[in-house]
This record gives sequence, C-alpha cells and structure tokens, in this order.
Amino acid sequence: MIKIGVTGGIGAGKSMICSVLEQMGYPVFYSDIEAKKIISSNSEVKHQLIELFGSQIFINNQLNRTYLASILFSDTTLVEKMNAIVHPKVRETFQEWALNQNSRIVFNEAAILFETGAFKNFDATILLTAPLDVRLKRVAARDNASEEEIMKRINNQWSDDKKMNLATFILVNDDTKSVLNQLETILSEIQALV
Repeated sequence: MIKIGVTGGIGAGKSMICSVLEQMGYPVFYSDIEAKKIISSNSEVKHQLIELFGSQIFINNQLNRTYLASILFSDTTLVEKMNAIVHPKVRETFQEWALNQNSRIVFNEAAILFETGAFKNFDATILLTAPLDVRLKRVAARDNASEEEIMKRINNQWSDDKKMNLATFILVNDDTKSVLNQLETILSEIQALV
C-alpha cells in the first residue's frame, strides 16, 4: 500500500483536492477531523491537555477553542507540546484506518505534515500552494474572518518555500492553472510506485 500525505497552508485548497480524490475513488483520512475526535474522546489525551493548559481547556467536556487559541498565539512552544500529545495518536489512528482500506493508494490530509515530522511516515507528499492574496480571499469567504486574523494563522504555519524543499509533489492552486491536470499527472507518477 502506498501512503500519500496531502498538505498545504490555510486556504491552499487541501479539502477541495481531497474531495476530488475521494470522487476518483481514493480513500482519504482527514487528520484535523480525527484530531478533534481524539481530543474530545480520548481520556489519556484529555488528561495530558488539562495538565498542560489547565482545567479551563474543557467546558462541559468540549474543547474550549477560544481559550486554547488565545494561549497558543501567545506561546508557540505550547503548540509543539500540544502536537506532541495529539499527533502520535492521530498517526496511530491513520495506520489502523489504512489497514482497513481496500485501495493500493491511500491519502492523508494534514495541515502540519512537515511541521510535526509526520511526512517521514509517507511514501510521498503532495504540497498545495496558492498565492497569499488568493488564500486570504478563500479563508475570508469560508471563515468570515478578518485579514488580520487570517494572517495570524498563516504566520503560525511554515512558509511554502520551507515546505517545498520537503515535498515530493507540488500542486499550484492559484485559480489559473488546471488543478485537475496537475493532479492527474501526480497520480500517474504515484501509480508508478505501486
């Protein structure tokens, strides 16, 4: 089985590309969705997060996202500590999920594939990129967020240039080039790996 990581900065189009992959019949694992499930349901993870952030991290057994965001933006070392708690569980869940798929190629969508080092666990990676102005428009429309809020999130992620050095494939999603043509080219190269 070939395992492919799909990543990119906020607004680069990961969800759209993964939706296309699913329509083509490929299984896709969504790391961010699984991370949220793990945070809300895994008692060991909850306990570790309470130790790290305090009991106010959960309200009525649900993650207090507003509180968490305020803490993480003020101390980036806490982001790494949180990732060290949650991401090993996400990778473990992906491995179990992959074993239950009936496809020779599976995909894992993850926003911080390179930042966490998880890219090393894949046979190849696809990095989606898009110009900053395009990303800002997409995220503003999707999240109804201000440019300042979006830039804070973008600035907390690695730059595309840094990620490009580690990516196997780069898909440019700038609203001018055909993403489908690029994706089909990438898929033909991945299929050669099988």
